[in-house]
Amino acid sequence: MTKRKALFIGEAMIEISRQANALKFGFAGDVLNTAWHMRRLLPHSDWEVAFFTATGRDVHSRSMRDFITRSGIELSGSPALETHHPGLYIVHQENGDRQFTYWRKNSAARHLADDGDALWDAMSAADMIYLSGITLAILPLTRRLSFLRNLKRVSKRGTRVAFDPNIRRALWNSPSQMRAGVTAAARLANVILPTFADEREHFKDASLLACANRYVGLGAEEVIVKNGSGPMIAAFEGMTKDIPVAPATEVVDPTGAGDAFNAGYLAARLDGQPVLPSVKAGHRLALDVIGRHGAIGS
Repeated sequence: MTKRKALFIGEAMIEISRQANALKFGFAGDVLNTAWHMRRLLPHSDWEVAFFTATGRDVHSRSMRDFITRSGIELSGSPALETHHPGLYIVHQENGDRQFTYWRKNSAARHLADDGDALWDAMSAADMIYLSGITLAILPLTRRLSFLRNLKRVSKRGTRVAFDPNIRRALWNSPSQMRAGVTAAARLANVILPTFADEREHFKDASLLACANRYVGLGAEEVIVKNGSGPMIAAFEGMTKDIPVAPATEVVDPTGAGDAFNAGYLAARLDGQPVLPSVKAGHRLALDVIGRHGAIGS
């Protein structure tokens, strides 16, 4: 039987964090985090998991590519660029809370759509494509529009699209560009996985229901509105369901919780599970992730 292919398109970064009075060096990124978890959840006999990005050719880029492939994830033609390096972020404590400092302005990942043929080859071979708002935000406008045109082409051919808006205002040139980019991708997505706090701030949604209905109005078949430790809402098959969630017993590191939820949910859905049990599966994985350090196990 031919394997199906889940393709994740986005940014991979160097992650530096302090653990037990030592600095830990790893790799992460919202889309990469979800791909990493999905590889562990989807049956290897049925699914290939691929990640498309752009890296440099420096020692850290080589280590990043090696980590991704050792994790069982294909790089699916991802270019290695001579003149660019990976983005980097440092996790640190400030005023009792975790803070992030980023260096990504000239990262290789911003050039992931430069080779349109390589990107199209990867996209056209996929049964499911996953992207986030960060995937869009890091691209120059012309590359973003080209990327969205290709996404429209594959969606018309029957490729399923999953999208987490994951709004990071600082990455966008303007609020209007951000709203236009997120909305354009949402119109092409079958499954949308927004976070209510972001949507309330940037799209002025008054409630989880308003957020879900807005995305359903754009054409989504399934919308799961994440809400931190609060109840979520699911919109699917013409109805909405409020979903209470179990509280976390211990929060060691909340980094990557939403990415893990997305993986747990999507893996369950691809395995044929109904929507509501899939939401529970996503929540269980998110609880597991926040109970330990780091976005993923790098």
